[in-house]
Amino acid sequence: MDEVRGSIPLESTRIMDYSRDIDKLRHTCAHVMAQAVVELWPQAKVTIGPAIDTGFYYDFDKKEPFTDEDLRKIEKGMEKIVRRDLPMKQSFMKREEARDFFTSRHEPYKVELIDGIPDQEVSIYKTGDEFIDLCKGPHVASTGKIKAFKLLSVAGAYWRGDETKPMLQRIYGTAFFSQQELDAYLKMLEEANKRDHRKIAAQLDLFHIYHETAGAGLVFYHPNGAMLRKTIEDYLRAQHLKHGYQLVMTPNILKGKLWDISGHAENYRANMYYFKVDDEEYAVKPMNCPAHILIYKSQTRSYRDLPVKYFELGTVYRQEKAGVLHGLLRVRGFTQDDAHIFLRPEQIKQEVVGVIDFVFEVMNDFGFHDLHIELSTRPEKFMGSIANWDKATDALKEALEAKDLKYDINEGDGAFYGPKIDIKLNDAIGRQWQCGTIQCDFLLPERFGLSFVDETGSPSPLVMLHRAILGSLERFIGTLIEHYAGNLPLWLAPNQAVIIPIKNEHRDFAGKVRTVLQQAEVRVVVDDRNESLSKRIREASVKKIPYHLIIGDKEVQSSQVAVRLQNGSDLGPMGLEGLLDRLKQQIIDKK
Repeated sequence: MDEVRGSIPLESTRIMDYSRDIDKLRHTCAHVMAQAVVELWPQAKVTIGPAIDTGFYYDFDKKEPFTDEDLRKIEKGMEKIVRRDLPMKQSFMKREEARDFFTSRHEPYKVELIDGIPDQEVSIYKTGDEFIDLCKGPHVASTGKIKAFKLLSVAGAYWRGDETKPMLQRIYGTAFFSQQELDAYLKMLEEANKRDHRKIAAQLDLFHIYHETAGAGLVFYHPNGAMLRKTIEDYLRAQHLKHGYQLVMTPNILKGKLWDISGHAENYRANMYYFKVDDEEYAVKPMNCPAHILIYKSQTRSYRDLPVKYFELGTVYRQEKAGVLHGLLRVRGFTQDDAHIFLRPEQIKQEVVGVIDFVFEVMNDFGFHDLHIELSTRPEKFMGSIANWDKATDALKEALEAKDLKYDINEGDGAFYGPKIDIKLNDAIGRQWQCGTIQCDFLLPERFGLSFVDETGSPSPLVMLHRAILGSLERFIGTLIEHYAGNLPLWLAPNQAVIIPIKNEHRDFAGKVRTVLQQAEVRVVVDDRNESLSKRIREASVKKIPYHLIIGDKEVQSSQVAVRLQNGSDLGPMGLEGLLDRLKQQIIDKK
């Protein structure tokens, strides 16, 4: 299955389609920023500057790095341009005329873009009569429409995303129609920074990426992180068994010819790792679908067997550019909660409805109740017949409509083999993250010759659903951490309780309490360090351990523990039986 590209909530650098006025405003703001930059640094070369999900950016070729002070200077320059309310005027040039024009202005990046335009005429936008840019638009009518904007950061970016080409400087910004909207967005960014999963993961000792010694984008889970992941994995396996899936496990490397058959070699090779074994080409698997297909093909299947549902927590590896790697949210090695359903065409609607229900159930357990759905249609580069694409798309639409679910159409963003439903969740501060996906595929069953024996005893072609609920476990763990700001629900917390004996003479009872809790499968640690009680409680809070169990003279004498919660609430003394009842119920309730 193609992993849906959600990274830093919802791929914040996805270029917009300008379907909303806000995108036109942000695109215009990008031009205003570029104009301010070249007015301040005439030698700077401009490249491209689109609107994106959260604002806009523009890439510049400038020898000296932009500083924070430079950003303030650029903002002041932009304010002057906005106050002048310059009109945004579109005109057209013959391609060769435009090429000569930008060559004369010493703008090599624009010339390269023009060389890649097949049309004989290209679109030019002027900001007043002062700034001219190669751009197809659209824009708002004039710069005065920009009411509130902010430049946010500078990052490196290779020209056209190619690591063999020059490194540019990318300035990110955002713009809104009102200062109130901008202030709310900046406040959200401030909160998002506090919730950054990389910072919280270091605080809780969950994982590390050893860039220099092991490699970028490769995750090492420390004990706390491994326990969190195991809890999620155990939950997923149990839920899939309950929903009629069969567990499978497949190799991490497969022969290159398998990827030729599937079409991934043709459509996905740049994202794959190939190598030779005994002079034969192999690849590290970037997805699990061909392996599951081989298991299906291992025996003859009857119509009575369908649907066949295989589930695997399959680890895959993909070549990601260094510039897009981001903690757990974008990595090179990750595990998918991947499943494939082999079924008859007439079963598609029923099974897709079942998967949608499954996704909502799982998301509810993890505390996500606000979900958004998109239907992604045939991309420009696709495989298979248009007739089958239409059948698959119609089947997904019918399933969504049967559930009476609202959805948006994401034109041209399907996988190369079929359309898909993407399910996105909104977190505690309103950000959207990509997780679940359901992809309808007529192509791979055809290319691999999959069939089943129908009621007449004849072989009949089948359809395949690729689906994931959480998507990448790495990305979902990062999402969980940021959603809860590290204060994970009890059932997910790596350490659910910490026992803190006040003095040395309380250690024996602390050991007995630990044994009782461990036997009840509560994840518990003892902090009996020679530190003050207040310091140990404070550190337990910093580590976000939900329950703090304090033991002193009174607790030893009464066979109880003094219970405090991570949020500072004091529940007072509690017997072990009552404590266990409370913990077990909270875990069952997924609280």
